[in-house]
Parts: sequence; C-alpha cells; structure tokens
Amino acid sequence: MNKIFFLFLASLTFLSHNVAVLAKSMQVKIYEIENSNKKSIGTIEIEENTYGLIFVPNLSTLPEGLHGFHIHVNPSCDTKDGVIGGAAGGHYDPSHTNKHLGPYNVNGHLGDLPALYVDDKGRSTMSVIAPRIKNLSEIKGRSLIIHLGGDNHSDTPLPLGGGGARLACGIIEE
Repeated sequence: MNKIFFLFLASLTFLSHNVAVLAKSMQVKIYEIENSNKKSIGTIEIEENTYGLIFVPNLSTLPEGLHGFHIHVNPSCDTKDGVIGGAAGGHYDPSHTNKHLGPYNVNGHLGDLPALYVDDKGRSTMSVIAPRIKNLSEIKGRSLIIHLGGDNHSDTPLPLGGGGARLACGIIEE
C-alpha cells in the first residue's frame, strides 16, 4: 500500500511540475511578411527561465545565415508608410535609451535579442536567450521581428545593427 501511495505522490508531483512549466511559456506564430504576404513559417516558443526568457524557434523557409531578431513595440505586422512590417514600430525600449547595444548590455534597449541562425535547409531551431527580460508579462502585447541578414548589435557603422528588411513577424498576444 505504501508503494502505491508513493507512486501516486510522485505522479502528482510530476504532473504539477508540468502544469507550472506550461503556465510560464507561450507560443508565437511567425509569418513571412515579405511582399505583404503573411505565409506561416512556424512558431517561436517563449519560456520563462531564471536566466531570462528563452526563445525556441521552429521555423522553416528562411534564407540561410544569421538574421537580426528583435522585440518591437507594437503588436502589428502590417505595412505602414510603405515599410513592410512597419506598423510593429521600433525596437522595444521601455527605458528610452535609444541605443542598440545587444542583448547583454544594460545600457541599451530591451528589444535586442541574439541573432537567429538558419541552416542550409532554411530551418531555425537553435534557441536564444534574452538575459535582461525575466517575465513574459514584460513583452506581451508586442511583436517579434526577424530581419534579413545579420545584426552587429551596435549603431555603427549603421543604425540598428545594420540589419536588413523586416522578413518575418509574429504577435506576442496579451
């Protein structure tokens, strides 16, 4: 009888742990926004962690290489003023630093995320961490943007890391 009770308690502990983990993650659907088309290219799971938010991509049909990856202010992927994805606004910068210094520098804006790696088959599955953002509540009601090409996490020689056009977007729901 004690053995059955122990197994029952162990099962409850396991199940309650999984429920707690589920409560601290969310999934964002990502769409290609090139040419104003909104074709689904996969998802990014965002998980709370002691060390910061972890972004777990499961994306396909992207160009090979490194791509700039940011949290943008507005929850929109629409075109604005002729800019595809322009309605997403600028990078998330609640402290109004106006500095693009990367995900690890406390003097820059919070919207900077590590670059996304895309393999030679167009897939992105390598997780990245945002060490300065600890809670999902900090980014709800914003958008994720994947830019064409790399990001040097600096404003020199080009502003905003020299990233290219807005290639893909997803809304981080409230």
